[in-house]
Amino acid sequence: MNDDKTIVCRCEDIDIETIRKLIDQGVTSLEEIKRITRCGMGPCQGKTCGPVIAREIAMKTGQPMEEILSPRSRPPFGGVLFQEVLEGIDDEE
Repeated sequence: MNDDKTIVCRCEDIDIETIRKLIDQGVTSLEEIKRITRCGMGPCQGKTCGPVIAREIAMKTGQPMEEILSPRSRPPFGGVLFQEVLEGIDDEE
């Protein structure tokens, strides 16, 4: 069975084939893959896809998982109301 179309990041609908191609092209950090694909930027914040992507990087590069997995988490600061955005636009004009 070919697993290339297996979804790795359900939040952003990214499959394992996309991740493997990026790693083959030299993209070998979670942060780079996140910036290119948005993996880890959805509601789960990478809790689901992060370890899977790290495993793929480790298998292809030989890096230890501890070096690949980032210990820092950047949860969203908080919500912004549309009214606050609109008020900010009015202030600038």
